[in-house]
Amino acid sequence: MATVDGDQPRLRPLGAFLEADGKLLFGVGDFKDVYRQMKANPLVEIAACKPDGHWLRYTGRAVFETDPKYAEQMIKNSHLEAIYNEQTGNKLMTFRLEDATALDIAVMGKGESLL
Repeated sequence: MATVDGDQPRLRPLGAFLEADGKLLFGVGDFKDVYRQMKANPLVEIAACKPDGHWLRYTGRAVFETDPKYAEQMIKNSHLEAIYNEQTGNKLMTFRLEDATALDIAVMGKGESLL
């Protein structure tokens, strides 16, 4: 996932995700730079490799969810209990993308819109 830190792009792998209630949700720690970057500038882009050799570009505005059930489910499903718990005080902040575009892109193609 790419964010912006001032005028510097920042990239990192994103492993916490969940599909629930018709939403595709992602998670980041409240103690991480990525969370602060997204609060300052919610425009993000997520890239992923697909098994068929294509790749996915998912771009939009991050909107943080307020219902804790999504974070609880994401933590349970991804075995992140050691990082996000009462003892550490770390919180997993869940978000979805609004005003999003999603492209399925072949290696030598322009891309096909998925939304």
